[in-house]
Amino acid sequence: MQKNKSLFIDTEALSTLALVKAGLIAPVTKLMNKKESKEVDKTRYYRGVPFPFAFILAPKGEQNNKILKNAERGDILDLICDEKKVGELVVDETFAVDTQQRLMNIYGTTDTAHPGVKNTSNRLGSLAVSGEYTVEYPLIRDNIKRIKSMISKTGATSISSIMLAANPLNRAHERMIRQALSSVDLLIIFLRKPFTTEGLRYDIRYDALNTFIENFLPHNKVLVIPFENSYIFAGHNELILDALLAKNYGCNQIIVGRNHGGLGLYYDHNRINTVFDHCKNIGIDIQTIDEFVYCNTCKTLVNARTCPHGKHHHVHYHSESIMQLMQAGLIPPSILVRKEVSANILAALFPDRFKNLQEMYYALIPSSGLLEEQSEEQFYLALVALYQTSSLT
Repeated sequence: MQKNKSLFIDTEALSTLALVKAGLIAPVTKLMNKKESKEVDKTRYYRGVPFPFAFILAPKGEQNNKILKNAERGDILDLICDEKKVGELVVDETFAVDTQQRLMNIYGTTDTAHPGVKNTSNRLGSLAVSGEYTVEYPLIRDNIKRIKSMISKTGATSISSIMLAANPLNRAHERMIRQALSSVDLLIIFLRKPFTTEGLRYDIRYDALNTFIENFLPHNKVLVIPFENSYIFAGHNELILDALLAKNYGCNQIIVGRNHGGLGLYYDHNRINTVFDHCKNIGIDIQTIDEFVYCNTCKTLVNARTCPHGKHHHVHYHSESIMQLMQAGLIPPSILVRKEVSANILAALFPDRFKNLQEMYYALIPSSGLLEEQSEEQFYLALVALYQTSSLT
């Protein structure tokens, strides 16, 4: 029996193939052939629904190029990821890819200084293959199962969604989540899980988000789902793909911040609904939320557009700046990040940071006198309480 030829793909390609195969960015449910690819790249539509660029498989590599160059219709290719077979593809056709045009279609630029362009250039080959395929990727299957189970358990009929990086989770995120929850039965937070190592690790962001949800939100109203946002969820295309994904997971609404990457391409300051014109055929309600800031005159979190005080009174929730504080080992002010979330993140970022934590705890922190072992997370919480003591400040 003749052994199948192998096509080597990475986890990012596998995740995206599984997403499509599960119908989660329908109407796209398969790899596009040459004719379909040209049509989608030209019109930005697929079967009457907005879709920003062709969905193709064109893995880079000398061996892949050789296999695809010699592939014939009907050939079965084993899909290999991390040295394991993860699926099969039956070749329909192969065709050449203009890699520069492909990058332009996805990112709107070919400048290699753009991180997305650089990453995709390193994995985009010059030959694409189309055909029926099967893949095994348990994460996608588990996501679908968890969402269906939660909807069944709660009887939810109005289901909203937010795509969130939470890098790190801050008070503005919390306000957006609470506002979203106020008018629906169930909120699904798709927590972005990129294929890069930038920012906080996914497990740290997931734990911090769950700390907030479990302690400060109603029970069984929020579900966190890992969202591996591969290269197709990029730049100005992001909103369209996010909306399709949310709809196909069973949501009837998606909430985006006014500064969402996908709004920039379509948003007209004179007519806010301009952004929805291109998405009207997707079949999901898209709602925008204004930016939240802390006003030092109002002494609370406010809508930046409705606060009467000038910008010089506003503290902005700038994720990169907050992250720099945490990476330096500093606890952000509680007006920026909830102390429980800060403690959770710092304990994960700096494990075993203190030489003698228990001694420090009992030397600095008021206690009942009982000697009990304290965690680093508890130490940070107690330290925040000391920072907030006001009699000598």
